[in-house]
Amino acid sequence: MSEKISVLISEETVNKKIKELGEQISRDYAGKQIHLICILKGGAFFACELAKRISIPVSIDFMQVSSYENSTTSSGIVRIKKDLDESLEDKEVLIVEDIIDTGNTLHYLIPVLLARKPSSLKLCALLNKPDRRQKEVEISYLGFDIPDEFVIGYGLDYAQKYRNLPYIGVVELDQDDTE
Repeated sequence: MSEKISVLISEETVNKKIKELGEQISRDYAGKQIHLICILKGGAFFACELAKRISIPVSIDFMQVSSYENSTTSSGIVRIKKDLDESLEDKEVLIVEDIIDTGNTLHYLIPVLLARKPSSLKLCALLNKPDRRQKEVEISYLGFDIPDEFVIGYGLDYAQKYRNLPYIGVVELDQDDTE
């Protein structure tokens, strides 16, 4: 299989946007501590870079959820594969996602997390695909709206590859690979 990758959002542009998001979050939560919930696996790269750019105290926990099982299309059933290690009670919580497309996973997850009684719960996403939305979710901090293309880099993968790219790219499969 051979893939061609074209750059959709450059490393410089991604870094500039993450810096802006970190500054905005720091202003909005001034005088408080923020608790980041990183949605694995893809969110790890973005969450780490974002945390470095937040100037107030930060704690972080990790959660892994899936609605895809062993398929490339969502089953519609969300399953928590790795739950949080810490309580959310009375914390200022920010969910950190790499990408939001259908919104189904977060539509399920947000009420689950709200039931754990955080002081506040907001959402931060590096990428948003509004054309794919099936369930609306409120994104408080957003990096980029992108077209409905298969993207990689900055934690996003294709067959578990390319997560380490420092930019957002689009995978173009050879015609032979799509048959």
